[in-house]
Amino acid sequence: MRLAYSSNAYMRVSVVDAISRIAGIGFAGVELMADTPHAWPETTTDEEIDAIRHAVDGASIEISNINAFMMNVVQDFWHPSWIEPDEAYRARRIEHTKRSLTMARKLGARCITTEPGGPLESGMTRAWAMDVFVEGLTEVLAHAEREGVLLLVEPEPDLLIETADQFLELADRIDSPAFGLNFDVGHFYCVSDPLPETVERLREHTRHYHFEDIAATRVHEHLIPGRGAIEFAPLVEAIGRTDYDGWLTVELYPYLSDPDGAGREALDFLTPLLKTS
Repeated sequence: MRLAYSSNAYMRVSVVDAISRIAGIGFAGVELMADTPHAWPETTTDEEIDAIRHAVDGASIEISNINAFMMNVVQDFWHPSWIEPDEAYRARRIEHTKRSLTMARKLGARCITTEPGGPLESGMTRAWAMDVFVEGLTEVLAHAEREGVLLLVEPEPDLLIETADQFLELADRIDSPAFGLNFDVGHFYCVSDPLPETVERLREHTRHYHFEDIAATRVHEHLIPGRGAIEFAPLVEAIGRTDYDGWLTVELYPYLSDPDGAGREALDFLTPLLKTS
């Protein structure tokens, strides 16, 4: 297992600067944000993609994942979602995800992550939302298979898919080798899914991890690992028992004022745990 750092902590600098600083801290990987101000797929040119690849290679770092969750260029973190009542607006999410998959292939990234449906709005039934989500995913997963890139759903509190049970319900309706799970440890902690047990339950679907800490209140606010209530030692041990050998990407977007300091503290805390796992 190797540690990466998400560039969404560096929204005040360019993607090339973010890559350089993440490598300088000592992370082996970088998660790139498919959004402003880094690499919005709709407007990122092939020349800019080449510049990103050159920066990654020059920094001797690898791309752990393309984060296609947020769409701040259009609206915000969660909108447009996969389950918008407006079909045309919903199509913006579908097209963005396809473009992100294509960009990931050009960058040599193995996977992208996306939101777990979106917020359930007033008057919207869960059954309808699940049907619409599955329909959209099925369309996009066909594109993912053609691009040779994995599409990973990331459960999150207060969105359509929050818990391990809900993710497994979704997985039962999907038939694609390109489908998988981005296991965000803080998100599952927020909804009270026990982490070591949930790691084992979802092992066959997990293709990437997000790491952050959460306070004992279980309020969804990302903290630097070691500052909250998550017990990381047994968590890392549980991941090791699944024979997972991929990326653990630290996601600390609230720390825009000092992303270097936050990343360095996270790296110092997590590195010894990986050495003993």
